[in-house]
Amino acid sequence: MNSPAKRNIAETPTAKQRRVWDRSAPSYDKQIAFFERVQFAGGREWLGARARGRVLEVAIGTGRNLPYYPQDATVVGVDLSPAMLDIARRRAADLGRAVDLREGDAEELPFAPASFDTVVCTLSLCSIPHPARAIDDMKRVLVPGGRLLLLDHIGSTWPAVRAAQWLLERLTIRAAGEHFTRRQLPLVRAAGFTIVEAERSKAGTVERVHAVRSD
Repeated sequence: MNSPAKRNIAETPTAKQRRVWDRSAPSYDKQIAFFERVQFAGGREWLGARARGRVLEVAIGTGRNLPYYPQDATVVGVDLSPAMLDIARRRAADLGRAVDLREGDAEELPFAPASFDTVVCTLSLCSIPHPARAIDDMKRVLVPGGRLLLLDHIGSTWPAVRAAQWLLERLTIRAAGEHFTRRQLPLVRAAGFTIVEAERSKAGTVERVHAVRSD
């Protein structure tokens, strides 16, 4: 039998993320609730108010955005973690909402080009192994003029806070692939999106982005 150390040496970043989120799934809602009240308050409502038409949520997790999408939106969700998706299915059923939930990789979305009017990603690009690849694939599945909506924690504009984030990353990257000093907005611009709205708050540690595929 392989030891945990040997297993982790051979483990790909994507496989590691699946393992981490499967393990975290049962306690995720309880753990994130405090941070949503204090740090990310109003973020999910902000995303839901801007979603339109055929909506793809990348890294849907336990489905915490589902209550905020318009009733006339068609929602598809993708996540690496089967355990997270199981909870999302129960949440969708409790809400009486039909949602197509699929296991899949944010960097290789299992959809044809131009399949969606809106793509949403919440608190996930901080841990997706190659965020630029994921954003490029989000663009691929959007129709021209389609909306990209992001909410995430990012590197602070306050030097002391950013230094603390960098120190925290020394632990979280190794343990769970979690980054605190990343910023997604430059990657969105580099992918060729047009920025409609970009808002930072909480000492610059939280950012909301609304962008449009303009080609």
